[in-house]
Amino acid sequence: MLSRDQLISLLKVQGDGVLQLMMQANSIRQNDKITYSKNVFLPLTNICRNDCGYCTFRREPGDPDATLILPPHKVMQTIHEADQYSCREALFTFGEQADATPQVHDALEKLGFDGMLEYLYHLCERTLNETSLLPHSNSGILQKDELKMLREVNASMGLMLETTSSRLMESPAHRKSPGKDPKLRIETIENAGKLKIPFTTGLLIGIGETVEERVDSLLEIRRIQDKYGHIQEIIIQNFKPKPGIEMEFESEPSLLDMIRMVAVTSLLFPDCGVQVPPNLNRDTAGMFLLAGADDWGGVSPITKDYVNPEAPWPELDELKKLTQELGFQLEERLPVYPKYLTKEFLSSQVHEKVGKSNL
Repeated sequence: MLSRDQLISLLKVQGDGVLQLMMQANSIRQNDKITYSKNVFLPLTNICRNDCGYCTFRREPGDPDATLILPPHKVMQTIHEADQYSCREALFTFGEQADATPQVHDALEKLGFDGMLEYLYHLCERTLNETSLLPHSNSGILQKDELKMLREVNASMGLMLETTSSRLMESPAHRKSPGKDPKLRIETIENAGKLKIPFTTGLLIGIGETVEERVDSLLEIRRIQDKYGHIQEIIIQNFKPKPGIEMEFESEPSLLDMIRMVAVTSLLFPDCGVQVPPNLNRDTAGMFLLAGADDWGGVSPITKDYVNPEAPWPELDELKKLTQELGFQLEERLPVYPKYLTKEFLSSQVHEKVGKSNL
């Protein structure tokens, strides 16, 4: 176990120290596999109670391109299409507590649902019953009973911790986003652990946090993982400035910052997958494999990344070529990692469905 001071030092190494750090991170690999999940991205609404300074996804109810609720026939049409492309992950996402907005609540009532989570449960259940896909839901802050309900119809779930820095709640990144309170996000991740839900979390790098705060965030995830053992994957995602956002003119983290962050995460979490989104790093993605990353995350053959629409997914052939050029092998995985394919971590319904999967 690396100490806090050691981790801070590693995140500040320069010159040959960076190369040594990368070599150290690669030395603990268990195999040469780099995994990915073939998925379909399903944004059920882009209304959100949070208004983050780096977000292009969120809309106001009156905006011309607002999606109050993606209707069930459209959702299932897309999922059935994804089934034809042999996708295995249905990634459901939506703005946090969107149904607190009257327009969204009214739209759900017209469809016969009391709220977003009831609607999500319905769609996940249909996905399990009608297709070969497995649901993975990113639903924002949830209470323990809500997580317990969704566990019945999800193979895995996720919530980005982003940062443990409460200081950033007063910064452009999070000052208009009550759901980004680190205490609330930590509580959700811990409750998922108590319920044995295979979970994905991660950090957002470059939103104003210090190196010390990055280390504190990693150590908090490590603490939770040591206690519950349910975190299957950690995403290290870089902030990208985009036109129209509040943080449009802020600097993104350097390639060196990201390399050090990925390598340190790999060293601290040999028991978890480490992912860097390839569509946000098309020209530099290979560097992160050399820094210890072992997963590309979800890649969709039919839908775009609605959170980062300016960054298209790489074609799978392109991803395979890049992976092999660096001496690794690309391998498809399910949205739930192999070691969690047990009755302890999956509901009976999901466990039975996974048993029929061809992966």
